[in-house]
Amino acid sequence: MEVRGPVIWMFLMCCIFVEAKSFSKSEDLEIEKRLKTINKPAVKIIKTIDGERYGCVDFFKQPAFDHPSMKNHTYHYKMRPIWKGMRERKTNNTGFGYLWENGVGCPIGTVPIQRVTKDDLLRLDSFVDNHKPRGSWNTTTYNLNNPFHPDQHHYAIARTKDIGRRFHGATMELCITAPNVKPTQFSNSRLHIQMGRDFLQAGLTVNPLLYKDKQPRTFVYTSANGKSCYNSNCNVGMIAIRHDLTLGLALQPVSTRGSRPSYYTKIGLVKDRKSGNWLLKMGGNYEPINIGLWPGHRFQQGFGDFVEWGGEVYSAYLPSPQMGYGYFPIQDKSYDAYIEHISILDRNYNIDRNVDYLEDFSDNNRGYQVIDTRDPRHSGGHIIFYGGPGNI
Repeated sequence: MEVRGPVIWMFLMCCIFVEAKSFSKSEDLEIEKRLKTINKPAVKIIKTIDGERYGCVDFFKQPAFDHPSMKNHTYHYKMRPIWKGMRERKTNNTGFGYLWENGVGCPIGTVPIQRVTKDDLLRLDSFVDNHKPRGSWNTTTYNLNNPFHPDQHHYAIARTKDIGRRFHGATMELCITAPNVKPTQFSNSRLHIQMGRDFLQAGLTVNPLLYKDKQPRTFVYTSANGKSCYNSNCNVGMIAIRHDLTLGLALQPVSTRGSRPSYYTKIGLVKDRKSGNWLLKMGGNYEPINIGLWPGHRFQQGFGDFVEWGGEVYSAYLPSPQMGYGYFPIQDKSYDAYIEHISILDRNYNIDRNVDYLEDFSDNNRGYQVIDTRDPRHSGGHIIFYGGPGNI
């Protein structure tokens, strides 16, 4: 039993290697075509301080504008305010220059889109459906008599109850942690909004298959009308709107268990009432700013049915990875991964910070646990403590 995990891992790697070496000429041409779709012509190539390459792509030529609904997009009324704001920005000195080797990011009117290699694309294609993020509502409690979870996803989250409410957004402050994961695993701390069969996720992930390292990095995941992808990597993905800030960047510093202060980031997914666009907002010790958007018509319905905050992990083989700090929560912000200052934008676009209709959910308390508290000792309203060692 002890060697089952490594043997399965070797088998998976062999399968990926064989597939990568057995493409026909037509398949190679299709891969090249897809690479051109993602790697749009760039005004210039810039690098992050970690050496990652990004192309500065014209705002209207990023992958999301390849969607059929975005024809004649240049004059689309919902895009005008965004484009106007980008063109009128007079300086690149917006406080995010430290993320880039050149100290400023991309030129005004362009957005940074990470360059993708053939190997990157093959690695992304190796994601089976089970490896993709999802919500918890279709997950049943783990069967202790079954040594294999049906899909190897596990959750420790606080979520809205199924009471027929409608939501137009949600926000949170998220403690930055770096759980230990192995190849083909991921460990996410995220906000999830379910919209019928579609959904949006935003948060932090440690995902070696996606990002080729074990650092916590920002991400969004879009699932819309049967198509899905991370960040801005397909035509249903997020429309990037800043020239100096993008997704996939490693967040530093990372919180250390038992030390103060904890480091955090602010994240929101909010529907704009006037335009109908869904907006991604992110921030640190400053007010969250708009990072990207999705036109509302991308989704099958215009509101969320359910919202959840917390951890999600996946493993292609057992044992499962850590979540948060890798320890069960003890309701102490110095020792637990946590989410606080949550809020809901309700059906009337009013902000609800009480959110009195939450329930805790962990599909397997042997590996992961969650405690949603409103202890008066804490000033942040809800504090969702979560995490665990995994190994299930």
